[in-house]
Amino acid sequence: MSSKTEKVTEKVTEKVTEKVTEKVKVKKVKAEKFGFEAEVSKLLHMMVHSVYSDKEIFLRELISNASDACDKLRYEGQMNADLLKEGGDYKIEITVDDKAGTLTISDNGIGMNKEDLISNLGTIARSGTSKFMEDLGEDSGDTNLIGQFGVGFYSVFMVADKVSVISKKAGEAQAYAWVSDGIGEFTIAEEKTAPRGTSITLTLKKEAAEFLLDHTLRRIIKTYSDHITLPIMLFVPAEPKEGDDTVQEAEKINDGTAIWARQKSDITADQYNEFYRSVGQAIDEPAQTIHYKAEGMTEYSVLMYVPSDAPVDLFDPARRPKVKLYVKRVFITDDCEDLLPGYLRFMRGVVDSEDLPLNISREMLQNNAVMNNMKKAVTNRLLSEFSKLAKKDAEAYNKFWGTFGAVLKEGIYEDFTRRDEILKLARFESTLDKGLVSFDEYISRMKKDGKHIYYITGENAEKVKRSPQLEGFKSKGIEVLFLTDPVDDFWLQMVNQYDDKILQSVTRGSADLDEAEDDKDKKEDNSPEIDALLNILKVNLGTEIKDARLSKRLTTSAVCLVADDGDMDMHMERILKMHKMEEAQNSSRILEINPDNALIKALAKSAVKEGSVEALKDASLLLLDQAKILEGELPEDVTAFTVRLAKIMQSAF
Repeated sequence: MSSKTEKVTEKVTEKVTEKVTEKVKVKKVKAEKFGFEAEVSKLLHMMVHSVYSDKEIFLRELISNASDACDKLRYEGQMNADLLKEGGDYKIEITVDDKAGTLTISDNGIGMNKEDLISNLGTIARSGTSKFMEDLGEDSGDTNLIGQFGVGFYSVFMVADKVSVISKKAGEAQAYAWVSDGIGEFTIAEEKTAPRGTSITLTLKKEAAEFLLDHTLRRIIKTYSDHITLPIMLFVPAEPKEGDDTVQEAEKINDGTAIWARQKSDITADQYNEFYRSVGQAIDEPAQTIHYKAEGMTEYSVLMYVPSDAPVDLFDPARRPKVKLYVKRVFITDDCEDLLPGYLRFMRGVVDSEDLPLNISREMLQNNAVMNNMKKAVTNRLLSEFSKLAKKDAEAYNKFWGTFGAVLKEGIYEDFTRRDEILKLARFESTLDKGLVSFDEYISRMKKDGKHIYYITGENAEKVKRSPQLEGFKSKGIEVLFLTDPVDDFWLQMVNQYDDKILQSVTRGSADLDEAEDDKDKKEDNSPEIDALLNILKVNLGTEIKDARLSKRLTTSAVCLVADDGDMDMHMERILKMHKMEEAQNSSRILEINPDNALIKALAKSAVKEGSVEALKDASLLLLDQAKILEGELPEDVTAFTVRLAKIMQSAF
């Protein structure tokens, strides 16, 4: 072999060795396996076996996520120009490979690193998931719950056997590949080369082949994502060139005009509804759509929605309003707690400011005068719209109140400046059983000289309806409101009247019924027997009660407990005890007796006999226990209660 040939062979060998070595190195980069968190695994099981009819929403979710990724990079890039080194106009690309049976959705947005992939695609980072999974059940297939939860990325497993995600985070050199079949595990490996952003490739199930069709993809994009401001490019087959039958060219599918910037007359109901589902990650239709543009000292556009259904985590204190903030159509944040108060956290939509600077940070938003003005004005407008709905369509408003009223009432104690307005919006059930009633309606039915708005608090309407304290009010035709949301006990501590009428609990104080009584209804002085019984109850019960007296509120039951005027309401005290709050007191209550009750009459006759104090000791304790049971409490000593009860029953036979 000549030296020249040897040198050539040597060089070829070196090249081959380099390539083999390079391939070996690539192969040595093993993919790490990870298990989905338990709740994700359960959700994926539902997705894989779903009979959900709207499977096409997976594309809406992926396009929405891609748009958000580009918006986030556009925002972050204003503070850190290094993130934009790769340049390029923001866009979303959708590519079909008929032969491989794959659909790919790509964006050049913020991208994800290894930690982001694990966090975003291996975990449901959303509060309320435990309750959601409990409601969903093991194999319930409850499609409404699936939609309400806003499954986002995981909806891909309704149509795909395998999902591959390749992503490179802006400002970082290393790309990563995330792969899963949705059964219980996913892998993450380093990817040799990839542009900035994220590319998601779905290997579609055979029964989902329709999502490879050009006309199907066009319809879905136009239906669900036409409002996306970034261009959505669909790569469709072009005329084949000589020797190449795989040529594709891109076509922009969406209109790309921000829906909130358009005239209301140019937007159809379907377009409004689809934008709601996109921005709110919802499946229901909005109960109310509020779209307007504010002009003047501060200019901004608002497109807000009231959902029809309550989200599963509505009462999570960490929940924020899902309202996106834009500045001149540029996305800023979707986690802006300074845009709406917490008691409007059920709202969905967009606020687009013309006055905020594009480079404003989330920290700067907290004390920004423009933001404060917008929050004040938008909140006032929303409450005004709710009031208009109540006047225009009482049935629709009552449905809204039944879904979100308990949250809206948080504003009564949180928002002093709008307290009166929210009180006007409040609705309650009452003893009249005529549906929900407002304070104004209650007052319109009062007697002319009425001074009080009577109410009772409790766990639910069915329980409070059976409360003995209501008996006297019902017998005299006095309406009593049922305040059965936990929040009621708290705002009542701060509100003692409405429109010069005093709010009076029927379980506290004297609950004076004299204003509703005619002269013929007024009772005479106590008989000696009743006075004797009251004294015996005070002696036998001692510090267990604060006082014993005749009741004006009882007409059937023998006894009831009430709080004194200056004491905490009984239901409020139970709530505080339940949560082991320091404010909870062990207050002694007033025991009221009904002189017209047969049991009380019999005990009163025995009260004037010699030795009656000791003879009626068990009866006194049983009366107290009976009153506690009527309040939903157990006797403090259940064993002693059963012994006393058995003893009295034996003496009766």
